[in-house]
Amino acid sequence: MNAFELTRALVDVESITENEEAIGNLLFAKLSELAARHAGRVERMPVEERRFNVLATFGDPIVTLSTHMDTVPPFFPSSEDNQHIWGRGACDTKGIIASMIFAVRELLEAGQKNMALLFVVGEERNSTGAIVAAGQPRGSKFLINGEPTENKLALGSKGALRLQFTASGRMAHSAYPELGESAIEKLLDVLDVVRRLPLPNDKILGPSTLNIGTITGGRAPNVIPDHAQAEIFTRLVDDGVATRQAINNAVQGKLDVKELLNTPAVHLGGLDGFETTVVAFTTDIPWFGGAWGKPYLLGPGSIHVAHTSEERIPKNQILEAIQIYKRMIKQLMNA
Repeated sequence: MNAFELTRALVDVESITENEEAIGNLLFAKLSELAARHAGRVERMPVEERRFNVLATFGDPIVTLSTHMDTVPPFFPSSEDNQHIWGRGACDTKGIIASMIFAVRELLEAGQKNMALLFVVGEERNSTGAIVAAGQPRGSKFLINGEPTENKLALGSKGALRLQFTASGRMAHSAYPELGESAIEKLLDVLDVVRRLPLPNDKILGPSTLNIGTITGGRAPNVIPDHAQAEIFTRLVDDGVATRQAINNAVQGKLDVKELLNTPAVHLGGLDGFETTVVAFTTDIPWFGGAWGKPYLLGPGSIHVAHTSEERIPKNQILEAIQIYKRMIKQLMNA
């Protein structure tokens, strides 16, 4: 099985977040074959019932390559043409997994040891796999995290602040609105203020951005609504403290605010001889907390087609990533 065939085999296993068991079993089997040939060890790292990370170690790991197994919905199977492999997770991150496995395999065949492969669950929702892994370090000094960066080394990635706003009101007949209190109007008033807030800017990561992602509420067009809810998602360029405070000031207690996710932005290191970039998305890196070593971020594919119906990964970038990962590992081994 070559790298393209492995990518397609991984894509064809549906692994939407919380349903990673099948892809985990497939990776456990593939890595067990590799470990049997190169004196390695493979284990399932329990996370929740029927959910586990997969860890393969070859000697005492100095460098660990890691990415996530889960994908966003909806699932659609793989296909390919001369230039791309298509399908859910093709670039985020099944093609990356294949590149990492082949990079480690080729290095093992050349006599290199002291590496690990760590594939985690839950990155697309709450990074629960990375959080569990952070509590079980194995001595690795460097972590190469894989996300679609078009094979450029990311010098930083934005964080994420996800908040849920809930407004309460009082139902009434819409012919007599003075007898009720509209939760939707209350929510819209607060959202109008929040979306105009000045947000922090970072000289490397650029500006914070805020998206009002969902709005729900009301019971019928002729009923004054007693309930309304919205979720907002802010891409952070710092630890989020100032943004959260600004939002709290804007809300002024007019509705309930629940924090669903808060991941700080990170600045990352570069390596000599590697092209660099900066990414606006969030990764598992903050949740590893340094437990698996100094982090680096790089992977094949473009984030612009991830999470879309056009998700795909260039075949040439898969092959390129294999060689880039090998070069990174060798360079970090000698650091």
